[in-house]
Amino acid sequence: MRLKLHHRIGFIFLLCLLIAGEAQAQFGLLHRRKKVADTTKKPSIYDIDTLVQAVPRQRQLFHDRIDGEIKKADYFDGVKDNFIEFSTDDTIVNQVLSKAMLTDIRHLQKMIENLPSLAGDATISNQEKIRYLQAVYEMMVKFNKDVHVDPYYYRKLVNNMHDMIIAEHENKLDDFIRNNANVYSLENSAKMLDGYPQIKSYLYTAMGRQDPKLMIKRLAEFANEPFACDIIAAAARVVPNEVFNYASSTNGIFNGAVRRCGDPLVQAIVKITDQSNVPLKAMPFLTDIYNGRLSIRQVDSIAANEDAYFQNLVRLKLSGDTLGAATYTDELAYRGLKYVRNMNDLHEEKDPVRFKCIDGFSPQSLYFLMVYGQDEIYTSSFLGTFNRMMQRMAPMTGDQLLEKVRRDHFRTFIRMCAGYNTLSTFLASMDEGHRTALMTDFIAGLEAGKEGDLEDAVDVADAFGSISDDKLSAFLEDKVKENYERSYVKERSKRGIIIYGLLATLFDGIKSTGNDAQAITESERLGLPPINLVPFRSLVNDSGIVYAQAFFFGDEDGKTAFNSFLGNFRDGKWKITNDKYWTTISSLAGKKVVIYANTPLPEPDDEEAQKQLCNYLDANNIHPTIIVHRGHSYHLPLTMEKLTKYNKIIVLGSCGGYHNLSIVLDHAPDAHIISSKQTGMMNINEPILKLLFSKVVAGNDINWINMWQELDGYFSTKGRKDLHEKFSDYVPPYKNLGAIFIKSYRKLSNDEENTQ
Repeated sequence: MRLKLHHRIGFIFLLCLLIAGEAQAQFGLLHRRKKVADTTKKPSIYDIDTLVQAVPRQRQLFHDRIDGEIKKADYFDGVKDNFIEFSTDDTIVNQVLSKAMLTDIRHLQKMIENLPSLAGDATISNQEKIRYLQAVYEMMVKFNKDVHVDPYYYRKLVNNMHDMIIAEHENKLDDFIRNNANVYSLENSAKMLDGYPQIKSYLYTAMGRQDPKLMIKRLAEFANEPFACDIIAAAARVVPNEVFNYASSTNGIFNGAVRRCGDPLVQAIVKITDQSNVPLKAMPFLTDIYNGRLSIRQVDSIAANEDAYFQNLVRLKLSGDTLGAATYTDELAYRGLKYVRNMNDLHEEKDPVRFKCIDGFSPQSLYFLMVYGQDEIYTSSFLGTFNRMMQRMAPMTGDQLLEKVRRDHFRTFIRMCAGYNTLSTFLASMDEGHRTALMTDFIAGLEAGKEGDLEDAVDVADAFGSISDDKLSAFLEDKVKENYERSYVKERSKRGIIIYGLLATLFDGIKSTGNDAQAITESERLGLPPINLVPFRSLVNDSGIVYAQAFFFGDEDGKTAFNSFLGNFRDGKWKITNDKYWTTISSLAGKKVVIYANTPLPEPDDEEAQKQLCNYLDANNIHPTIIVHRGHSYHLPLTMEKLTKYNKIIVLGSCGGYHNLSIVLDHAPDAHIISSKQTGMMNINEPILKLLFSKVVAGNDINWINMWQELDGYFSTKGRKDLHEKFSDYVPPYKNLGAIFIKSYRKLSNDEENTQ
């Protein structure tokens, strides 16, 4: 018998409560025992929240500087009320951030002043306390400058600072760092480890082994230190391109640090830098050069032929060589997009012309084109590539193909096949036993990997929303149940319980009927705000104005899209004014709505126009709640980096991939995202945007179900039916299972963390 939904979710919270309860019970017992035994003891000097003595004049200035930063932090949400509202929807995260950056920082100031000498009654030296205060001040400055605040990161950072000060004061700093060699200690080390070169060396070297990708970016901090080579050598095996950038830098400090390192792999990178005619294109072949399989001259020859270059990148990918894997994988994805864009651009041509660029490509090469081109590939481009892969694959079966590509991103591939209605075709190429094994693996092991990496789980969630085969859906549901029980009963994996509990909830909400109301009900059970509704009140500022911002780019498509966008507002109901860098569109009737759109100046001046507009908005305390991206997918990162916590509705066109969704929600955690399975189309975008802004001007709440029904009717009318299929590629926020999953996971994980 299947677990009922409320049991599934209940188990998630029950386990969290049990774990927290056990910890609290144990703590309570110890505390009671301690209380009985320690009734005569005074409170710890570290816990006193009042000053033992007044702050002396020589340190008051440092407290004043911290107090100034606390005031800035309090004004994070625009209101000085001793509370930081980070999210309008999550009270817990607001409490976490307020306590860390306001309450706990003030306590740190008092604790530092109260620190006594361990040898007697005299206080510790003035300079030592000043150093602590400077460290706290710099942490506050970092917070106030951070445009993408992670509340839980700062909570841990403040706690780490508190414990590190105590550890140094008690002469236990060495033990503390050895037990806490992490990013928080690293961040706090600038002031706190002054005068402790050996401890600093240990911390940096340990972090170099743990996270060489992070540490190599901080080379400026330790380039001349004896341990620099160890970190550089570790980074060369994970992110060799970063080492290459330093080796080819004109900055003598960076260049010298790399060239002094005698590690053989580092020296191979230096050799490529000095001897290759096209060093950037040669770097993916670092493993070939390092192991003597190819000379630099041979690599340069391969790089001169685009097809040969791509096929050799595929060879490296198939080899499974882990040395420099990220570099050749990134290059494979980048070069593969050339073929995807070529097929997309020729979408009106006959197949022999359109798909000529992939003639002769192996099925493995075609597989990588589809998987790594997921953010830009058109539906028809995917189908044409998929069909050619299937033809060239025979007599090889689907499971054999996946083994040849080392199951690289196989969940992404299954999710794409489900979305483009080709999954049954792919599964039919293998016998029942292998089909069962594949789909079992598709569900299993989602709790593995790094804590913040949800790519595989999001692929599963998205795939399930596209599967119409009832038998396969039921099979996957059973596997979700099995994995939930394994996580709960056998392994007691909190991450596994949350992931599989969420999948069960989402699947129950959409299975078989695809009932919209049911899907909404299930999301509400997850404790999320309504996924089908954006209240009008959440879009306006304190003056009752709705601000929106549209991003355009300077290529020909961008200029055309800009003119088309303005056409929505030339009906006499809007006022359009033009400046050098942007256009302002203001409503003349109904609610006050102001839209800012940067001018698509010729590249690279388009980026300057966006920068100027963003600076203007920041200077005038204008925070757009609606964001529109109008440009190719390769422009998307430029828009995403400008997203903020104020954004509530984001129209991004192609944004179905996990990494894009994750970045969007990092920057704008409360956002409702409209995305597409392929690059957005002007004839689809304009009706969506026109209807959206008409509802905003009318002061209406944005009900995505009703709005999508209106749009479906619009595209179903005579003369527009050819657009209806393309409109079906657009995913409304309430059906964006990937975004819903990420939001839900983060909320449940943070809730569970707060019980500890």
